[in-house]
Amino acid sequence: MARTDGVPTVLPAILYDDAKAAIRLLTQALGFTEEAVYEGEDGSVLHAELSCGGGRVMLGSKGGEGVFAKAMAGAGPAAVYVVVDEVDEHHARAVEHGVEILMPPTDQDYGSRDYMARDAEGNVWSFGTYAPGSSD
Repeated sequence: MARTDGVPTVLPAILYDDAKAAIRLLTQALGFTEEAVYEGEDGSVLHAELSCGGGRVMLGSKGGEGVFAKAMAGAGPAAVYVVVDEVDEHHARAVEHGVEILMPPTDQDYGSRDYMARDAEGNVWSFGTYAPGSSD
């Protein structure tokens, strides 16, 4: 049974070669808030949670132990969509921080305005006004 209390129930999980750099990019350039970061004795990121609006993403360092780390070892980049209100301002912030922009803010046929970026490790991040499941 899915939760109905407003807590996100679908959370992308991404592993990075340099998770600390990913956290800096996501918080400084793309507007996420660091909620939790747990590091191993070697300084690797065992688990981190970042929020943006009503959503969260979990991430960590590649090369860890356990079933998830092994399953993700050969995985490719991920794509994540994040709902934002002010697409052009969000885009400008990303550009200021040198984020690779794949598509500038664009009005879509289905009513959304969004843009697409790629992080340093190849993951594609889309930011836009389309909010699946919203009554707006």
